[in-house]
Amino acid sequence: MTDAAVQTTAESTAAARAIAGARRIVVKIGSSLVVDAKTRAPSADWLEALAADIAALRAGGREVAVVSSGAVALGRGRLKLAKNARLDEKQAAAAVGQSLLMRGWEAAFQPHGLTPAQVLLTRDDTERRRRWLNARATLEALLTLGAVPVINENDTVATEELRYGDNDRLAARAAQLIRADLLILLSDVDGLYTADPRRDPTAEHLPLIEALTPEIMALGGGANAEADVGTGGMATKLMAARIARSAGCATLIVSGLQPHPLEAVRDGARATLFTAPATPLAAYKQWIAGSLEPTGALVIDDGAAAALVKGRSLLPSGVARIEGRFDKGDSVRLQTLDGAVLGVGLAAYAADEMARIQGRHSTEIEALVGYKGAGVAVHRDDLVLEAP
Repeated sequence: MTDAAVQTTAESTAAARAIAGARRIVVKIGSSLVVDAKTRAPSADWLEALAADIAALRAGGREVAVVSSGAVALGRGRLKLAKNARLDEKQAAAAVGQSLLMRGWEAAFQPHGLTPAQVLLTRDDTERRRRWLNARATLEALLTLGAVPVINENDTVATEELRYGDNDRLAARAAQLIRADLLILLSDVDGLYTADPRRDPTAEHLPLIEALTPEIMALGGGANAEADVGTGGMATKLMAARIARSAGCATLIVSGLQPHPLEAVRDGARATLFTAPATPLAAYKQWIAGSLEPTGALVIDDGAAAALVKGRSLLPSGVARIEGRFDKGDSVRLQTLDGAVLGVGLAAYAADEMARIQGRHSTEIEALVGYKGAGVAVHRDDLVLEAP
């Protein structure tokens, strides 16, 4: 093995370990990889190779979601539109291209017995708590059922002021949404460099980033002007890494120009790993504890209080009284009968629904509220207890 090969393997060890140790992974693919620049059709061979990589991860016990660009580019090709098309033309292209994109993923996953599931999101779906909870529940159900969510921005209806703007940012929000351990951004370069390696032969590869300092963020350039179908660049990937990091999710920037890009990283190919300082669940609970102002309170009985201390969810049977007005997903205080605050949590039901189910058994919820929702008042993953 040459010195260069030894160095590459040593540098990528952290990246390979990150993939091996992840429980839940989001893989983001840009338009320039998904769409064949000449035919303007899905890159079938490349998609099949990536699908094989994802199938291998699934076989190893990992859950995988995909964030896939390409709908607008595919639709533009079918409608013969220029890249600088008007917003309404881009939305029309997205409507045409989304079915072409999913057809490509369906063909790629079919040999592996995997079912892709189309999920279209707008920014409101990850920034408004009620819609965030609904989106999270859908994605959790898909992963539990063994499907592979294929997530894209809902470009058909998203307006410029309500768009993510790039799928790197969407991928980071999706990683937050499903509490992923690892976000993998497939790019046209094999990681972060001290300069653009396509223009500066002295640029040095940075294999491991443990802090997103202003100096590191400054290394991101603009969008790749040479790409005819994509919109993202290194700057958007660094912003995505920052968002993911705040949610306890590590990020890998990997070259997607080779077949089987995920297998290549596991085998020692060069990449850049951005570490995260906490686990996804710890980061999520920190957000609940410190970023949300409670809008009401659930007063709970002694049995429920004891169950919470043991790490269990709050069941409606343990709710003795409801205070204030709140919606599903709002933060509420959890109080004992004598007024002591145990902690805070996200309500699984709005105040009026909670009033109907308080003190009742979980099996009665559907009949009382009219739909089959969560079997708890506050899930244990959505609550934080105050330190004793």
